Amino acid sequence: MKQILIIPDINNIEETLKLSKEYNLGFEYNDFFVPDVLDDSDRLVALCKSYKQHSLPEYTTLHGAFFDVIPFSLDKRIKEISLQRIYQSVDVARMIGAKAVVFHTNYNPFLNSKDYVEGFIKQNIRIWDDILKANPDINIYLENMFDTTPDIMEEMAQGLSVNNNFGICLDYAHAALSKVAPEKWARVLGKYIKHVHINDNDLVSDLHLAWGDGRIDRQTFYEAYNTYMDGASVLIETSSYENKVKSLEVLKKEGFIG
Repeated sequence: MKQILIIPDINNIEETLKLSKEYNLGFEYNDFFVPDVLDDSDRLVALCKSYKQHSLPEYTTLHGAFFDVIPFSLDKRIKEISLQRIYQSVDVARMIGAKAVVFHTNYNPFLNSKDYVEGFIKQNIRIWDDILKANPDINIYLENMFDTTPDIMEEMAQGLSVNNNFGICLDYAHAALSKVAPEKWARVLGKYIKHVHINDNDLVSDLHLAWGDGRIDRQTFYEAYNTYMDGASVLIETSSYENKVKSLEVLKKEGFIG
């Protein structure tokens, strides 16, 4: 059975939990990548406690810090704060009981010289390898964000896949906005993909619409998932309760979930 996840809403937790039980869903927490939360330990602990007073799904993940997180920066101070944010996110995952943390690659597609790309790949392999080895109890998934093709992530994954806790998070909606068809992303990265984000868009902007409300070819996604990503967990990455329900209904009607 596929592990499907939704984003919980702590302010409407009962309806989110009800939906989780109805469809056997996990959670991906989106509350803990906000800098103001990470900088306020009391608020962070209180938020964790608010969640943990409920009977949470067994399988949960967490979206890690990503705002201006550039651990491969040539600026020492930027590198230091970026690594701090990454390790904070991993610590929060342990605190709340999440099995995995998702981080963006934050690759800048406009800096595409050979030297930049080679340096980006080499530095990221070294940095993330250290992080993975220091945290063998937490799965760490790298997600495509501004990446325009899967090639750079493929090279990174080749270097990092020696770690059992490494995986790729394929954001299918981001891939649909790139220079390469999203099904090719699935084919190229498939053996490394452990987690998938889905939502819909107009193939122009990252709108996070309900699944079925945009122009992404859903049947092609289902085929790509079954062919290349079978077994990967899937997050319905849309925030409103109505869009979660609408997405689940479409996925059920079209046979992707039971």
